[in-house]
Formats: sequence, C-alpha cells, structure tokens
Amino acid sequence: MSMLKNPATKYAPFPPIALPNRQWPGNTITRAPAWMSTDLRDGNQALFEPMSVDTKLAFFEMLTQIGIKEIEVAFPSASQTDFDFVRRLIDEKRIPDDVTIEVLTQARDHLIDRTFESLRGARRAIIHVYNAAAPVFRETVFGVDRAGCIEIAVNAARRIKARAAEQPETEWVFQYSPEVFSSTELEFALEISEAVADVWQPTPERPMILNLPATVEGATPNIYADQIEWMCRHLSRRAATIVAVHPHNDRGTAIAAAELALLAGADRIEGCLFGNGERTGNVDLVTLALNLYTQGIDPGLDFSRINDVARFVEDATGLPIHPRHPYVGDLVFTAFSGSHQDAIKKGFAVQKEDAIWAVPYMPIDPRDLGRSYDSVIRVNSQSGKGGISWLLENSYGLTLPRRMLVEFSGVVQQHMDATGAEMTPAGIWQLFTHTYLEAETPIRLARHRLEEQGEQHNVTLDIDWQGRQTRLTGCGNGPLAAALDALGANVTVHSFEERSLGSGADARAIAFVELTVADRPGTLFGAGCSTSILEASLRALVSAVNRAQAETLANGQPPVCATI
Repeated sequence: MSMLKNPATKYAPFPPIALPNRQWPGNTITRAPAWMSTDLRDGNQALFEPMSVDTKLAFFEMLTQIGIKEIEVAFPSASQTDFDFVRRLIDEKRIPDDVTIEVLTQARDHLIDRTFESLRGARRAIIHVYNAAAPVFRETVFGVDRAGCIEIAVNAARRIKARAAEQPETEWVFQYSPEVFSSTELEFALEISEAVADVWQPTPERPMILNLPATVEGATPNIYADQIEWMCRHLSRRAATIVAVHPHNDRGTAIAAAELALLAGADRIEGCLFGNGERTGNVDLVTLALNLYTQGIDPGLDFSRINDVARFVEDATGLPIHPRHPYVGDLVFTAFSGSHQDAIKKGFAVQKEDAIWAVPYMPIDPRDLGRSYDSVIRVNSQSGKGGISWLLENSYGLTLPRRMLVEFSGVVQQHMDATGAEMTPAGIWQLFTHTYLEAETPIRLARHRLEEQGEQHNVTLDIDWQGRQTRLTGCGNGPLAAALDALGANVTVHSFEERSLGSGADARAIAFVELTVADRPGTLFGAGCSTSILEASLRALVSAVNRAQAETLANGQPPVCATI
C-alpha cells in the first residue's frame, strides 16, 4: 500500500492546450537557436557560495571563448557586488565587440534606475525586466488582479524606454518575461506581453525579446511546446519579436521542453552550462548544443575541449558534474558491459575517418569533444573479452589470438571476482605478464642453441629446473618440435602465432603457443616475448608447458614433464 496521500485529492492535473492542427510535432530543427547564458546570474544566485568577482570575470571570458554571444551577467540592483561586476566589465573594456551583456531587473522604478546606472557607457546591452503573471503569484504573493499585473509591466516598460532614451550612446535591446509563463493562462500571457510591446513598439529591425519561461516546470514537455506555438501564432508583432524560452528542470524534462519549444517556434534558449540553477536547475546548454551537433547541426558553440570547460565550471561553482552526465561525465564514454565492449570494439574497427559516425553505443565521437579513447572501455566484473582485448590493443599494442583471449578473460574474471576491483590497462597487463610471460616454474629457459640439418632441427636448451641447471637436447622437424623432444613433455602443439610488439628500434616479438594435453579437455596457451623470434617462440612453449604442469599437478594428474 502506498504511504503517499492520494494525489488526485491534492494535485490538479495541468489542463490540455486548445491548439487545433498543432504544427510542432511534424517540424524538424534545422538550425541552432540564439544562446543566452545565465550562469553568472541565475546560476550564480543558486550557489551555496556565490562566485567571487575574479571568478565571475574568468567565467565570463570562458563563455565568450565557447562562442556564447549573449550573457546575463548580473542582477545589478540586487547587490553592490553585482553592480560593481557590471561596472568592471564595462570600465575595463572586457566585453568583446560581438558579445552583448544582459542584466535583470524587477519591474520597480528605483531598481530599474539602479540597473541603468550600472550599464552607463556600455556599447550594447539587453535590459531584462520581469513580473510574475501566474494566478498563484498574482493572488498569493502580490495581491493584484489581472489589470494590476498588467499595470506593473506597462509602467516598467515605460520607465525602461525613458531611461534608455537618456543614454543614447548605448544600443539597447529590451526583454520582457511574464514570470512563471508556463503556469499562466495563455490569453493573459498574450495580453500582458502585447501591452509591453505596445509601449516598446519593436520592429523587425529593432526587435524586442519576449522570454516565455517555464519558471517552474509543471507539465509534460508537449504542453510547453503547445504553449509556445500558441503564443507564436497569436503575437501581433511576431516578426518584431525574438521568442526566448527559459526552461527549468523541476520535472527533469527541461532538455525535452527546450527542444520541443524550438520545434514550436522559439528562437532563443536561456540556460546554464551543465544545468546549474535554482531548485533542480536551468536547462543544460551543453547537452542541448551537443544534441544538435549529433544531428548534423552546427550549434555555433565550441566544446572541443569539454573537459577543460567542465573542470573550470566545477571549480567555479563548487558543484560536481555527475559521472554519467550526458557528453561530459567522466564515465559517459566508458563501457563496462561485455556485450557493449564487443560492439564498440567492432565499431571502431570499421569506422572510417571520413565516414558518417556509426560506432555502437556512442552517439558522438569523443575526439570531437577533445576526449581520448583511453577510457572508452574499462573492465570490471561485468566486462567480457571485448573490453580486455580493447585495453591490451590500445594500451600495449597486443592482439591476442581469439581462443587465448577467451582463456585469459577467464583469468581476469577470476581475479576481479576475488578482488571486486576494476581492472586498469596496467593491471590487465600485469596479470597477463604474471600468467604467461612469467610462467617460469618449474622450468626456466636460460639459453638455447639451434642447428639445422636439412629438414631436421637440433636444439640445445639450458634450463633451470627447480633451482638446478640442466642441459637438454632434442630434435624434430622444427624448433618447437625439437624443444618438445628435449623437454620430454607429454603435450601436442595445437597452434602457433607470432606478432610484433611495438615498432621501430624498440620492437619485440611476442609468440603464442597453444597446447593440448593428454586426458585434459580443451587447450592451453603460453606466451613469450623477446627481441628474437626464435627465443620468443621457445619461451612461449616453456610458458605453456609450465602452465600445463601446474594444472595437472594441482588436479592430481601425472606431471607433463616426468623425465626432467
């Protein structure tokens, strides 16, 4: 039985929007919106400890380097710190010519006046005024009716227009937000927005910005899209209006709401990098931009060094980015699952440099974000052969024979089951070395000498046998057959492969020997490494014999090399 109250008696469902023949479901996003970052205002006011002026200055510079052209920098009438920050940007000429700063003010005369003081001397600025229009705010917070709410907005619009005229050296852009638009009656949101536009008289050449915020996300994203399309259809000055959206993430669907709003006609997105902001945050500009990028649309923003941006934002805000955060989280390009690893490995094997990106489980090429492939595949207890193979190939240039990979993955799995730890590339290499290359008990090959007489090969092996030096000789139709004859090992070579490890002067040979042992099902591998192909082959054979000897003795079976 649910411990929650009956929701039907406590929460009213959001009513559907009357929008016959809605167009947004059939639309496609074909270009990037205008981006406005509110990291320094909305994002900053949501922090435990607001950013220092120096941090905000560095953040502002980073935003301009990314390519964001409109940045809401402060609420200058709210504090002296915010006022001084705006002044520093202007007085120290820190604003690039192609970047416009934006400031926020409430719809009160003295706050508007203070805001204009902060902007004196700015080349271009967006003055953003708002008042709450939703019924619960009109009735509960401010105690005004619809007419009173419109009067507040219109008076503010007049004050802004008059103050702007007093500072003609600045190119002004006016922005209005009916706060909590997403919970406001649509006809009233239109009425109050039209009243503000009647004061400002925007034109297509000098448009106003109408921001329609989901200040509190209260319905499914399709409802928000309906609201945006309804407004776009009914605005009398649509050609003179830049429609902006400012979705919050109370329901966890701000990204979807923003994307559907673009389908519905929105021109501009306001949000924060990685979704910082009040309550559950603003819409995440990084995710939105990279979502467009993966659809073949240039977002106009540069996230080619996403790790640097992420670390800077974490340091500036004191907020960690979740390791599974889309695109930027430390683990988003990391596969632990064996089936995922196998698919990714196969995808990389066939992906061509100039082809459309099509690697399984990877919607974006990590290199486009300045991230390497080093952490794409990591190995834990959920991993399989593909992950182990990937790490050995990419970190050490080692490609194992398929059946040996099956065998070694069992060794890795046993190790992880015992330790519960993730395996790093170095850890896997160390385990491979210990299992195969250092399998020198009870036999350790010290030296060898090979002579060929026609098709017959004669070999002399100097070995250490449990601490005792012994010289063995044998003959056969090849080096491995001669070595087996010398060892007297009751095994059969099933397969042999050798490959290069590394390149240039540092290249070495690595050899793999697969044995079958009498009365033992399956096969067993050994590996050897040396600058000499012959020595690598003999070391691989000894490695396999030692592993077979250890296994048979552990199982109470006769030793493989009984004659030594």
